[in-house]
Amino acid sequence: MTQKDITFVADFLTEHFNEAPELYNRKGKYFNVERVGQYLKDEDDDLVSPPNTEGNQWFNFLKDSTHLKESPLLFPYYPEKSLHFVKRQMEGVIDLCLQKPADVIGKSVHQAVCMSLYKVSQSEDSTPQLFKLPFLWNDKTSNLHYVLFTMLENSISKIHILRRHTDTSRSVSNGILAVEFGNFLNNSINESSDSRCYSCLDAHFYDDETVTVVLKESVQQEGKERVLAQLPLS
Repeated sequence: MTQKDITFVADFLTEHFNEAPELYNRKGKYFNVERVGQYLKDEDDDLVSPPNTEGNQWFNFLKDSTHLKESPLLFPYYPEKSLHFVKRQMEGVIDLCLQKPADVIGKSVHQAVCMSLYKVSQSEDSTPQLFKLPFLWNDKTSNLHYVLFTMLENSISKIHILRRHTDTSRSVSNGILAVEFGNFLNNSINESSDSRCYSCLDAHFYDDETVTVVLKESVQQEGKERVLAQLPLS
């Protein structure tokens, strides 16, 4: 080691491992550890070198605010604890907040209807993704709930619309139907094409009466057509 290396190590020890008489009554901690590492220890012990919050604008703001000082909306600060401790405290509070809604919502949910969309072979190692881009829409005027989705494999040119009444005791006509795009756009794009077919890239409700779809030409070549279409739900 060069003299420069020795000086560097000596300076490091002098700065970070000075004797701290006020810590003598704590077992095994007679010196200050690195100030960054202490925050990352996964333990509940107090920090050996807690931060100096004097002059911190946020703390001064809270101290001077009679409304925010005792507000239950502010997460408490633990200046003597590590980040692991604070993280566990925050997770506990969040879990407690979510537990009651989860219990109430869970008990209120029940199956209204069951529809078989497709079957897969049990011998397959992994189930292929056949169900794509479900989009939900609630028509509050008519009290109807819609689900838009597409099925892959043999029906890529179709978009399926599932409709249910928000009152599960009531039913609606045409609960589920499929709209096939196929080659219905041939005349409007390229009249000389005989085999132009389109599949759905995406679909969303534009409003209660209109569905917006993004279509692409289903051919294996560059420069595929892209079409933005507005379809009346009727």
